[in-house]
Amino acid sequence: MVRMGSGFDVHPFRADDTTESHGQAGLRLAGVEIASGPPLDGHSDADVAVHAVCDALLGALAMGDLGSRFGTDNPETAGADSVQLLRTVVDDVATAGWRLGNLDVTIIAQQPRLSGYRDAMRQALAEACNASLDDVSVKFTTTDSLGFVGRGEGIAAWATCVVTALHR
Repeated sequence: MVRMGSGFDVHPFRADDTTESHGQAGLRLAGVEIASGPPLDGHSDADVAVHAVCDALLGALAMGDLGSRFGTDNPETAGADSVQLLRTVVDDVATAGWRLGNLDVTIIAQQPRLSGYRDAMRQALAEACNASLDDVSVKFTTTDSLGFVGRGEGIAAWATCVVTALHR
């Protein structure tokens, strides 16, 4: 038995030039620190790719969404490492009798250039999801300078996953 889920997330770039906001230091995408990018603003580390993956997994099993599980009104999740949140979601998915079959993530960003980080992102997501590297895809696209992403105001991510039953 298989099920499919999708997730989407978006965060604006931080308006100020400070290096700390809710405990986060720099730009983090798919669990990887991006040296050349301005940080995103959010309650946690604002990792839009990981947030989209969490929502895809939760959606596949009708288990709610990231906000209902780790809400922005919870002071314990301020500055949280999104990969840790993903590991919690993966554990919950396993407890429910499922595992990740495959994952496809698209990061939408006009800036910074991300292609040099693809392998590290795939590895970080595969490890967090207890999955094979061959089951994780990470892609990048721009909006050709259109909209908030094109104007360099933020980054978005879309994730689609298939989960398979452990014992059915």
